[in-house]
Amino acid sequence: MSKYPDITPRDVGNFYGLRTWVEYGLKQSKNELGWADYRLTHYADIERWWEIVCSSYLMVSLHSEQMQSSPPKSPSKLASHPWWDIEKLRTIRLELILQVIKGRPIILIIDETGDRKKGKSTDYVKRQYIGNLGKIENGIVVVTAYGVFCGMTFPLLFEVYKPRERLKPEDKYLTKPQIAAMLMRKLKSMGFKFNLVLADSLYGESGTNFISVLDEMNLNYIVAIRSNHSVELLPRQHTQYLEWQRFKRVFSDLSSENRYIREIVHGKRQDKRYWQITTDIEKLPGNTTWYVMSKYPDITPRDVGNFYGLRTWVEYGLKQSKNELGWADYRLTHYADIERWWEIVCSSYLMVSLHSEQMQSSPPKSPSKLASHPWWADGKGWKNILNNLRLIIQPFTLFNLIFPWLTVFPIPQLSLGFSKLQSIIYNLTSSIFISLTHPDFYFSSA
Repeated sequence: MSKYPDITPRDVGNFYGLRTWVEYGLKQSKNELGWADYRLTHYADIERWWEIVCSSYLMVSLHSEQMQSSPPKSPSKLASHPWWDIEKLRTIRLELILQVIKGRPIILIIDETGDRKKGKSTDYVKRQYIGNLGKIENGIVVVTAYGVFCGMTFPLLFEVYKPRERLKPEDKYLTKPQIAAMLMRKLKSMGFKFNLVLADSLYGESGTNFISVLDEMNLNYIVAIRSNHSVELLPRQHTQYLEWQRFKRVFSDLSSENRYIREIVHGKRQDKRYWQITTDIEKLPGNTTWYVMSKYPDITPRDVGNFYGLRTWVEYGLKQSKNELGWADYRLTHYADIERWWEIVCSSYLMVSLHSEQMQSSPPKSPSKLASHPWWADGKGWKNILNNLRLIIQPFTLFNLIFPWLTVFPIPQLSLGFSKLQSIIYNLTSSIFISLTHPDFYFSSA
């Protein structure tokens, strides 16, 4: 229905088509600016978020040629804006970790992360098992290597899984266990030492591509296996199920829970030992009963149970932390861009971990001056550290955002002002900054 004097049928059709096109464009643009990406519950806060998105949308529209009163100047000077190198950032991040741990061994956890993605435009997306969802969905999967040191976790390396059907001409197909083995070799070549490797059954059941590599590298490991895991027995050998032993599964907050573990001996006990862990020895519930294989000299049943439980707890914590930092919040389709996004998340994750008390060489100074900030959060939990770091690094992140432009348009006063503010906060924050001396450190955390 129209009310428009002397309008022609053609104009009616075109104007109505414009509405449909604009609605589609608005939807795409709002998604690009994060219209629905808030984690808020009160409408007053949601309204503020939407107003910021609307302002950002207007700012983009105002910079179009159609909205300007005169033709734009040549952008040749702007085109010299540099772009950062992902390999350099990754190397700096790993060197910082090596500098903090000072040659001491870490626990290595191998895992994969899957994120659901619609359509087929994103590189390496296909219908496959997505661990976060516990089912087969359309999505992208990445193999990850994490470190655990003094009870604190941090990401090390990641590599996307490239399905055969989605390979590009320059790609080589690798299974997930082969990718994991590649990551371990790379970390070892950089100087990392591992006192234990933990992984789930996908890797525990990969004898040729993963377990053999662990044996070759002479690493201790505890890996999950399937309940029907096959072990070859010699003639007249049989399988023994030893007595259940109760142990206390100790969690990060020092609370505990009774668990049960027994060793399963196939024939004669070898270097590789097999275990069954459960919360109920009568019912053996499927979701809380696990089968585990270990190669760790003189390990006790209690240690097997607690180390394996550490893997489950760390994987849950990693998922929550990565979600908090926006691991899956990208709207990108090319893997080179997605990889940059993930590297930024890993750098942010490391920065939080480095500020925990466990990772510091000396007790932190009193944060009395910093704590006077109206948004400061008390407590020592990961989210408390994250909140406070978001406040602390504001001068650092803002400087890094404009630093490339200062190489194009030098403004000494602006650089000096940021430098003074950074220096004040630098002296007030934890000693971890002072002990790290990498010349490009300000790129490692922002």
